[in-house]
Amino acid sequence: MKNFSFTFVLFLVLTSFGSCKEDVLPKPNAFLALNYNTPEYTLYGSETCPYEFMKNTSAVVRYKSDCSVILEYPDMDGALYLTYRNVDGNIKQLLTDAQKLTYEHVIKADNIAEEKYINPEHNVYGMFYDVAGNAASQSQFYVTDSTSYFITGSIYFNVTPNYDSILPAAAYLKTDIRHLMESLRWKK
Repeated sequence: MKNFSFTFVLFLVLTSFGSCKEDVLPKPNAFLALNYNTPEYTLYGSETCPYEFMKNTSAVVRYKSDCSVILEYPDMDGALYLTYRNVDGNIKQLLTDAQKLTYEHVIKADNIAEEKYINPEHNVYGMFYDVAGNAASQSQFYVTDSTSYFITGSIYFNVTPNYDSILPAAAYLKTDIRHLMESLRWKK
């Protein structure tokens, strides 16, 4: 019995010394750290299409036969889709369709903020939509000269929408959209 008492006391003493560590604390909340290069822009346009714009050099451009464009961002697994339409007395319908496309995301969106874009010097007018939440597209826009040309654009990522996860990439591409809108010129 003496051996058992001695062993038990020794066990308690050793256990108390071994448990004198700092308290375990949970890790603090963190954000995904994605860093993207500072964008560099170059003029881009097709000889057969009636517009040109400054594009991010990290974007890969694919033209379609109707002057619509896909700007692919391989590092982000996303793309900016630009759709070109001629205005032929149908400006009201084109505007309605562009707004309808944006507001189809209202089911999943937490908020849709609108920003008008007006550049009378270059005859470019439009609207930028910032979509917050788990919507399929985080940003959309349209630009037009109101008489001949109309372009809509949308960002899409090749992943299930999770606003927190794609936020850094979406913010980066929003900057590209704004730059594209500000640099867009109609060819005469």
